[in-house]
Order: sequence, then structure tokens, then C-alpha cells
Amino acid sequence: MAIFNLQINGRAYEVDVTPDTPMLWVLRDHLQLVGTKYGCGIAQCGACTIHLNGTATRACQLQVSMVGNAEITTIEGISEHGDHPVQKAWIEEDVPQCGYCQSGQIMTAVSLLNANPNPTDAEIENGMSGNICRCGTYTRIKKAVKRAAQS
Repeated sequence: MAIFNLQINGRAYEVDVTPDTPMLWVLRDHLQLVGTKYGCGIAQCGACTIHLNGTATRACQLQVSMVGNAEITTIEGISEHGDHPVQKAWIEEDVPQCGYCQSGQIMTAVSLLNANPNPTDAEIENGMSGNICRCGTYTRIKKAVKRAAQS
């Protein structure tokens, strides 16, 4: 076990875990930040997406020892009241069905729009392609990203 000092959603946290503990489990099991979901465990589905210094990153494969002084943002940290433009667009376009992948989808969309505030359809499709939605709401996801870009 080792002590790690983490910056998450603008707050300082201290955790005592083994260095190879995935950030997903640090967030969910040790800090009760459960908005980040477990999907596949091999960084292929996107359900566990967080931001590491603003870049969309899969928390299931990111070991706590690799974080260092980086700033982590989870779905809980993108807005205090659920009013981030991407969150609002998600509701306005009625994106969620089962909702399981949505936090990862939203985190990826926020990162995409931060890097490219006015993406083309092809750029949205490419940027969101690493996130799997079992319900198949991809058309609504793309519409929501476009709506958020216009906000």
C-alpha cells in the first residue's frame, strides 16, 4: 500500500492503495465518486472515461501511480448542477435510454468540444467512436454534440 495525493474535481484527496490500483476503483470504491462506470475493464467501451488534465482517459486502465500531479475530472466535476452545455444537450436530444454509458459519452464529448469547439459530423463520429452505446443512440449522441457546440 502507498499514499497517493490526488486532485479530483478541484479537491485534494489522499488515498492509501496499491500503486497498480486502477483509478476507476479509486474513484468508485475509495472516494465514492460512482458516476464513472465499469464497463469492460480493458479500455474498449468508454464507460469509465474521465479527464486527465482535460484529456479523455479510460480510468479502468489508468493506474493510480501514473496520475502524479495531474488534475482529474469526473462526471461529478464537469458542473455543479448538471448544467454543462453537453449535459443540457443530452437531455434536450433525449439521448439516454438505459443510461449506463452516458457518463463516459458525456466526458468524451466534453473533451472533444474543448479541443474542437465546432466539429464536423465526421469529427464527431471519429471523436466519439471509442464509446460504445448498447442501446444504439448514436444518432442522438451526434445531435447532442452538435447542439452543445452551438451553445
